[in-house]
Amino acid sequence: MQLEEKIWFWILGIIPVIVLFFLVLQLWKHKTQKKFADKALLKRLSPNKSLFKSALKVAMLCLAFACIAIAMVNPKVGTKLETVKREGVDIVFAVDVSKSMLAEDIAPNRLEKAKQLVTQIINNLASDRIGIIAYAGKAFPQLPITTDYAAAKMFLQNMNTDMLSSQGTAINEAINLAKSYYDDEEQTNRVLIIISDGEDHSEEAAAVAEEAHNEGIRIFTIGVGDVKGGPIPEKKNGIVVSYKKNNEGETVITKLNEDTLKSIAQEANGAYINGKNTTDVVETIREILNNMDKTEFEAKQFSDFKAQFQWFLGFAIFFLVLDIFLLERKTAWLKKLNLFNENL
Repeated sequence: MQLEEKIWFWILGIIPVIVLFFLVLQLWKHKTQKKFADKALLKRLSPNKSLFKSALKVAMLCLAFACIAIAMVNPKVGTKLETVKREGVDIVFAVDVSKSMLAEDIAPNRLEKAKQLVTQIINNLASDRIGIIAYAGKAFPQLPITTDYAAAKMFLQNMNTDMLSSQGTAINEAINLAKSYYDDEEQTNRVLIIISDGEDHSEEAAAVAEEAHNEGIRIFTIGVGDVKGGPIPEKKNGIVVSYKKNNEGETVITKLNEDTLKSIAQEANGAYINGKNTTDVVETIREILNNMDKTEFEAKQFSDFKAQFQWFLGFAIFFLVLDIFLLERKTAWLKKLNLFNENL
């Protein structure tokens, strides 16, 4: 499904205004009528008055505006599923979500910078397949290999430092998990891009990277942070209340460890890229991918999208007409239902 003009969703904002106006009006009527006469006398003066019918008319009006909004957005549905041939590279992004990625030595912080880098790289891809891994002390699969870039960016934005309880930066875990992402044994275009500050508490990373290279995986590392380092803020409601301290009570200073990231990339026939300048990173990755062999694969996608606005426009007209013909007084069928025990 595709939504052509999402801007028209603002029409939905009219609905709470209508409901609020209705409630205020009913409250004003109740107070005014109470001053005029008591409840028993009002019932005799206006026996056919119905609050239910008034609420029903408002509901019809709200439904009409909701349908108009959806009609203006113009949803389109794919009517045919096609299998198309595409050529590309299989790229797995391994994003560091350890607590050290909260350091703000690079704006807005290391993790947000990492997300920006991956998003911009994805925006510049054409027909490559991508997957995402989150890792700290352990690695966790976020998104398997796919051509759905929108889903990839959605999963990416939801990543945070609280998603993995095991802390640390075990890059080797991410590399081992990435091996399971590539499904073609004869594939020669396997790429793993690690985005991290390089503070690896495991000494196995370089050795595991060499093993990955033997399996045909090229690893590129992107360093986020500053070599001078910075403290790790601890926030409450978005406000810094303190900085992370070690067992001796001293403020922890976390630094970008480029040596670790360079050694991993070197062992896997890749390259290290400093992530400070987003444009440079995107251009470098683009050149690398353009110079790689492309593998042909099949991908299913919907085609022949047809507009569906007419259905919602029809419903909107129906609800508006129904609202016009609905009277605010009781009708025979409503009296029989006696929804609010009004005849007692």
